[in-house]
Amino acid sequence: MSVTFESAAELADALRRAEAAHGRHEQELGHADPDWPGWYARYMVDEQGGDADPAASG
Repeated sequence: MSVTFESAAELADALRRAEAAHGRHEQELGHADPDWPGWYARYMVDEQGGDADPAASG
């Protein structure tokens, strides 16, 4: 799947959403996630693909 953003502002918003969701993910884990870049990437791809709850697959 190709992931694109129309602007830097759109990309920044996607990163903010991923950050918030990842914070919840780490709370559930009970520790820091060392693979946060991979988690963010999967979240953002799933979100752009129309997944209703991209964090569920992350």
